[in-house]
Amino acid sequence: MEPLKEMFNHRFYTGFAEAFGQADRHFNVEGFMKDVTRGLDGLSLNQRLHNTSVVLQKHLPADFRKALNILYKVAGKVQTGYTALVFPGFVALYGKEHFDASMEALQFFTPFGSSEFAVREFLKTDFDRALTVMKRWAADSNHHVRRLASEGSRPRLPWSFKLDAVIRDPVLTRDILEQLKTDTELYVRKSVANHLNDISKDHPAYMISLVKSWNASNTHTAWIIKHASRSLIKQGHQDSLAVFNFEKHVKVRLEKLRLQPSRISLGEALQFSFDIVSEKKTPQKLVVDYALHYRKAGGGLSRKVFKLKEAELLPGATLHFSKKQVLRDFTTRKHYPGRHLLEIMVNGKTMGEKAFDLRIP
Repeated sequence: MEPLKEMFNHRFYTGFAEAFGQADRHFNVEGFMKDVTRGLDGLSLNQRLHNTSVVLQKHLPADFRKALNILYKVAGKVQTGYTALVFPGFVALYGKEHFDASMEALQFFTPFGSSEFAVREFLKTDFDRALTVMKRWAADSNHHVRRLASEGSRPRLPWSFKLDAVIRDPVLTRDILEQLKTDTELYVRKSVANHLNDISKDHPAYMISLVKSWNASNTHTAWIIKHASRSLIKQGHQDSLAVFNFEKHVKVRLEKLRLQPSRISLGEALQFSFDIVSEKKTPQKLVVDYALHYRKAGGGLSRKVFKLKEAELLPGATLHFSKKQVLRDFTTRKHYPGRHLLEIMVNGKTMGEKAFDLRIP
């Protein structure tokens, strides 16, 4: 499987340069190709993305608005997706002194390649002004633009810098979330839920208070609330559990926790099973999770929680669980040899643990 950075390869740049050549007869296709592919092999995915915008600026008119007009012509004629982030990336780099034109451009480009990272540069330099525009975006007819309002203003957007103002005061983005709480597009609802989940990491009481004020009888709103609360539920946050009627005071016991094998190699499957037995005379609504404590390079452990099942446990009843998980390296996780830990949780409460050893061939 070829690296993700190969999205920006010679074949991509050939079509990309030709599109600009067709949009602007003064565009130097050969010169652009020579500049943009110089040292390409040594650049990472994000470095290639950034470099493309930088090289484009060299070959487009120095006047930002004239350059922007050419970008408008090309955006719909090249591949959409991650590589199209070149367009909002260009705006973020060179449009700071042209606020209105830049914000309009980010709105235009986001259906081709999300402007969520680029718009944060404008929030950084002129937060109030940018947020005012984004509140209008939340009412846009295009679902990509509506999502941009939520995703771009997330306090802790992955692969971007934090928005300290929103982390300090989450009320700042409430107008955006209120407008999107019943959105019919799942793409938008996922962003709203992730935005709320970000907020819950710093202001759990505020987040719970906000979603409790919403009408959960709307199926779209209910989906957002449930997805937004996932981190708090995994932590056993009492108010969050109460929103979904999960048992606050769990009375269960863990039995027959089995893990095999107790020593595995990277690429092999870890298999485990266990029973949850009721110790209460009334039904209990449970959320059962497990966590793997991965060995870190420095020797410590890093905990990752995985969702297992939501269930109702009747008085005197037993729930049986079994799970198989292959341990392999990903771009987001590298495994290290040594003692690891499996943890079983019910409504955020640790019920039991078992250790296993991981070998790296």
